[in-house]
Amino acid sequence: MAAPHVLALPFPAQGHVIPLMQLSHRLVEHGIEVTFVNTEANHALVLAAMLAGGGAGRASSLDGIHLLVLRIEASGGTKISWLVADQGMGWAFEVAKKLGIRAACFWPASVAFLASMLRVPQLIQDGVVDDKGWPKRQETIQFAPGMPPLHTSRLPWNNAGAAEDQPVIFQLVVRNNEAKELAEVTVSNSFRDAEPGAFELYPDILPVGPLLADPKLEKPVGQFLPEDARCLGWLDARADRSVVYVAFGSFTVFDPRQFEELALGLELTGRPFLWVVRPDFAGGGLSEAWLDEFQRRVGGDSGLIVSWCPQQQVLAHRAVACFVSHCGWNSTMEGVRNGVPFVCWPYFTDQFLNESYICNVWRTGLLVVPGADGVVTKEELSAKAERVLGDEGIRERVDALKDFKKFVELLKE
Repeated sequence: MAAPHVLALPFPAQGHVIPLMQLSHRLVEHGIEVTFVNTEANHALVLAAMLAGGGAGRASSLDGIHLLVLRIEASGGTKISWLVADQGMGWAFEVAKKLGIRAACFWPASVAFLASMLRVPQLIQDGVVDDKGWPKRQETIQFAPGMPPLHTSRLPWNNAGAAEDQPVIFQLVVRNNEAKELAEVTVSNSFRDAEPGAFELYPDILPVGPLLADPKLEKPVGQFLPEDARCLGWLDARADRSVVYVAFGSFTVFDPRQFEELALGLELTGRPFLWVVRPDFAGGGLSEAWLDEFQRRVGGDSGLIVSWCPQQQVLAHRAVACFVSHCGWNSTMEGVRNGVPFVCWPYFTDQFLNESYICNVWRTGLLVVPGADGVVTKEELSAKAERVLGDEGIRERVDALKDFKKFVELLKE
């Protein structure tokens, strides 16, 4: 009997490609054939990043799922038996049904975040939002006991870009929710003990996280940017739990003033830091002369700035003391898995909800608070980093978070 053949289709964004690629590696380990689909643009980014890092790999990239399935079967390849598609690609479930292919919905974020979208009909019925997704009143809602409260100003579709785009995003959420019902099962990059309230609300969602491609962290996971592996050697020369690691994912952009305050805040901690600064991280107007002077001042033992890094290896390194993060779910799960405390700096969509888990439910980090002008000052960042690093309760909960039976008992104390 031929091995099952899975067609894996991610939403075309870095934070969605990586976890589905990790799941695909695990499926292959269990004897399942996987064809992983990328957009042309993302495929080019992944291959360029792999070549720059000395890796090798193969991926498929075609515009139409229907066309791809027909081409695979016409070429004598193993018939596609399952589609595993990101929940954000709801249209694919409709295609799978037409082709008679079984479908599984993959959710790369927290189940609590998915719950906030699946509850849209109830939110409209209760008069919390209108039929375009705009809040009708300012209030805090909680979908189930144990889930973090969510303010109506933080609903995911209202924090995903320009205001004029929000009704379109909301309608996409509604359509994807409807299409999701065509999938036989929904799997999530989470685990029950991380968010028991959300899993009690949706008990049929299957947890498969925290996802990891392989224990040695050697398999490619679809990075869009070349990883600067010299940071691992730099970490090797640092003391245990001494380094502040700073990374804000693939979308966050800071204006020049905030960028400078962040840089000065890291310097103010007096601790060595590893800072990921994508080429597009700082908005226009940042002085190159200022940045050059900053790098000269903190370079060497004090700080290292890279354009991208192998984050999973970094967070697993003994030298990392805390993680200044945008609180994307991949980063959150990677920090949890490696027992690293957080300084939380959420930016958009689900990151506010993830921060609430970290700071209010698990109590393994602290949130930076901007001033009246919206800027997080260097003093605020430095103070929160010092509090996180000096809080024995946070350290104890972070260490226990990897053993949830122990963690639950600790929270009851």
